[in-house]
Amino acid sequence: MEENSYNAQNITVLKDLEAVRKRPSMYVGDTSMRGLHQLVYEAIDNSIDEALAGFCNKIIVTINTDGSITIEDNGRGIPIDIHPTEQKPGVEVVLTTLHAGGKFDKKTYKVSGGLHGVGISVTNALSQFLEVEIKRDGHIYKQRFEYGKTASSLEIIGDTQENGTKVTFLPDKTIFQEIEFHFDTLTQRLRELAFLNKGLQIELLDLRTNKGHSFRYDSGIPQFVEYLNKNKNNLHPDILYFNKNLDKIQIEIALQYNDSYHEAIYSFVNNINTIEGGTHLIGFRTALTRVINNYIKKNKISEESLTGEDVREGLTCIISIKIPEPQFEGQTKTKLGNSEIKGLVDSIVFDNLITYFEEHPETAKAIISKSLLAAKAREAARKARELTRRKSILDIGSLPGKLADCQEKDPSKSEIFIVEGDSAGGSAKQGRSKVFQAILPLRGKILNVEKARIDKIFKNEQIVTLISAIGTGINDEFNLSKARYHKIILMNDADIDGNHILCLALTFLYRYMKPLIENGYIYIALPPLYKLKKGKKDYYIKNDEELEKLLNEIGKDDISIQRFKGLGEMNPDQLWETTMNPETRTLKQVTIEDGISADQMFTILMGDQVQPRRHFIFQHAKSVKNLDV
Repeated sequence: MEENSYNAQNITVLKDLEAVRKRPSMYVGDTSMRGLHQLVYEAIDNSIDEALAGFCNKIIVTINTDGSITIEDNGRGIPIDIHPTEQKPGVEVVLTTLHAGGKFDKKTYKVSGGLHGVGISVTNALSQFLEVEIKRDGHIYKQRFEYGKTASSLEIIGDTQENGTKVTFLPDKTIFQEIEFHFDTLTQRLRELAFLNKGLQIELLDLRTNKGHSFRYDSGIPQFVEYLNKNKNNLHPDILYFNKNLDKIQIEIALQYNDSYHEAIYSFVNNINTIEGGTHLIGFRTALTRVINNYIKKNKISEESLTGEDVREGLTCIISIKIPEPQFEGQTKTKLGNSEIKGLVDSIVFDNLITYFEEHPETAKAIISKSLLAAKAREAARKARELTRRKSILDIGSLPGKLADCQEKDPSKSEIFIVEGDSAGGSAKQGRSKVFQAILPLRGKILNVEKARIDKIFKNEQIVTLISAIGTGINDEFNLSKARYHKIILMNDADIDGNHILCLALTFLYRYMKPLIENGYIYIALPPLYKLKKGKKDYYIKNDEELEKLLNEIGKDDISIQRFKGLGEMNPDQLWETTMNPETRTLKQVTIEDGISADQMFTILMGDQVQPRRHFIFQHAKSVKNLDV
């Protein structure tokens, strides 16, 4: 047979869950920590579905000492009777077949959070073992699976009058890069689920450290808003809450304004974080802008018409929709497409908010005053931006004068190092590869944008220079396709001042150029803190922990140690060898694992309130090695 022939025998058929094991990233996103924790969320989704249906009010998640994890609920228990067509117990069908479960039957679950996921069968497929115990019909049933395949028959192991399901699994170490569950990552998601499902008790216990949390919020999303705003100065004490059930659709909205300069709106559909928004978010934004402009006009407060951006400054809001058949759009399936939801949300927000403003004029006045100030700042920013553009057009090349650009014009092959100070910038310019590496030295500290409105940004030389060099613009004018470099590397001194500058730069990028982070363009260089010389051999060491470890390995005799106070102390060859050479350097990619926790992190570290920042530093000072956003 010819080598290039293509016949039926060339077609591989993957049976059962083999396809999942062959291409795990297609089902859980990746095989890193995110994909690992997705296995847990798929199992928890089943328990949440039981809660949404009104049959479960408690979920317990336990990280076991052997690295496995257990999810237990007091729902009805996965069915154990024989499936009519598969001729297997229902639980075995659910755990060994893709797209099998009660959520596809509208009679079983009116609303399901797991519809956008891939199901617990994928958790089973990507685990070394999975054991399930089911309490129902007066008995306790147990079955074991290994690498996605049935390892034992369903058997009765005891009697009980309780109902529920307990799933224990250990991820497959041959598939995932690491299989250690993160307590903090699970804490964030479980807390979020408890907020979104009021009255549901969710417990997390880590038997490795004996740490634990218990979450239950009887008010639900108003407590979510309270939690998000706890380190902010609120404009009004009460949290506005609207709730309506319409034809099997439940709509909940909670909101409160604070004196910050950024909006924090989080929308959910059936507990799924719709990070790309959708019709529910459009309906909310439209109604909010209309209500405030109508109130301004009716009460003759101003002649100005405010934009959506103006009225959302300082707003913290949770939008939670429960809907029988969500239609998701977008690349990540996190954008709601149901057209009828836009009008429903618009109507609910408009009617309730206009009534609230009439009954609470002081709150309305505080919100509108802030919105009007935001509008003035936006206009000042527009004028400053236009002035910056005109200056750029007049300047030859229209790029910052300090920028040493690279020869490569393909952004995907180009990288830029953002360096603090002329001294470090000089070493970097001499040590770089001019072909694909650009250097932008920034003199002085970047503005802390957490404490400044947008009009101040265009008065800050460092930020204007940064915006110009990157090329994408910011906020509503941001355009990822105009990025001049696909690797933007922050290179700062490995000391306290350097880390503060790094935080300032990351705060700006997160608040005004977030898609750069979301698309993996932002990196942090990890320069050495020490140079250790023993005989003719040099060692470059990044921190005190590595130094102590090396000294224990090679001994402390006949050595010299140099501590670099800054990047400027390195000669160009050293900087290239340790920090800039793609073959030998270490870069840390900045990612946003959880938008809510990232927002809180920036508020704590860069915001106005000192006490939360002091508490955070004392709590994490001993454990922090590298700060992940």
